[in-house]
Amino acid sequence: MAWCTPLGSDLDSTWRDLCAGRTAFDHHTSPFPLRNDLAAAIPDAAQDLRERQLTITANTLRAACADAGIDPADPAITPILGTSYAHHLDTPGTTSLHHWARESARRAGHRNEPITVTTACSAGADSLLIGAELIRAGTHDTCVCGGADILTTAKRLGHSALGTMSPTTLRAFDEHHDGMLLGEGAAFLVLESARSAHLRQARTHALLTGAGSANDAAGMTAPDTSGTSIRLAIHRSLTGTGLTTADIAVINAHATGTPLNDTVEEATLAALFTEHPPPVFATKGALGHSLGATGAIEAVSTVLALRDQLAPPIAATTTPATALPLVLGRPHAFNGTAGLSITLGFGGFNTSLLFTRNGDA
Repeated sequence: MAWCTPLGSDLDSTWRDLCAGRTAFDHHTSPFPLRNDLAAAIPDAAQDLRERQLTITANTLRAACADAGIDPADPAITPILGTSYAHHLDTPGTTSLHHWARESARRAGHRNEPITVTTACSAGADSLLIGAELIRAGTHDTCVCGGADILTTAKRLGHSALGTMSPTTLRAFDEHHDGMLLGEGAAFLVLESARSAHLRQARTHALLTGAGSANDAAGMTAPDTSGTSIRLAIHRSLTGTGLTTADIAVINAHATGTPLNDTVEEATLAALFTEHPPPVFATKGALGHSLGATGAIEAVSTVLALRDQLAPPIAATTTPATALPLVLGRPHAFNGTAGLSITLGFGGFNTSLLFTRNGDA
């Protein structure tokens, strides 16, 4: 697996920064008035938006394949690439989002036509779910799955106009939460069947033990306040795994900092995990909300948390508005083998990924 984040691209040093509570927000000017000029940008990335999106995607794809010890040119490998709008809102007249995926895969050395996923903020997580289903069905042995998205003027202006952008800072699950702040990045994970991994004696980070999704169909941006769809996604990720909510040792929450989304997510998790709820962490307070990349970035974070048995603190949250055991102030050590990564997207796209530590099924 590999990622490219506003805090860095190296897996371990970026993880250490997250656990140390570091954040990547800085002031970025805009040609239009915004509720907030804070955003989390990748340092030294290309200024041309199309090139920025392509380079971040291709570089991270190559890094994920290198980490897995596979050749992207292998015809048995299929890339599955997710994004929200990439650079397209700011570059009218450009070709389709699939063209972005095809060009990125080509630059990374892949021969196979990619599968493109554009399910808003859950696209990165849904890419993993699709890869898992293809492998489970026996049609594929290896897929490189994840997402990439960049900061653009149109996205910042859109969230400012929607009122989802915080006028202060991103404080997930805090009594004073008032919105999200945008980030950018990419993350890709190589998924392969147990048979394939065994034959090539692969070094594995974790098992993607279950994946579930549901759509609440409540509206274009606002979630269903009942949380029914989130519960369905979590239950579906557990179905057939032999695990229950009692086995979950850590949760990586979506945690946008928007009052409505936080409230629905918190209430749903509290209702599902009534006895001994696991520690809950989130990364958007440090990295920003990277839209179509966020589900994949958070999947990597969940795998690293399980590896180290350590959850990073939720940045900027100081006055929790929930009884859930939020990780605040400092990293939190835990014991357990299973973790959930939850992604909630515009349009009601809700996805839950269940990971277990390598060797624990």
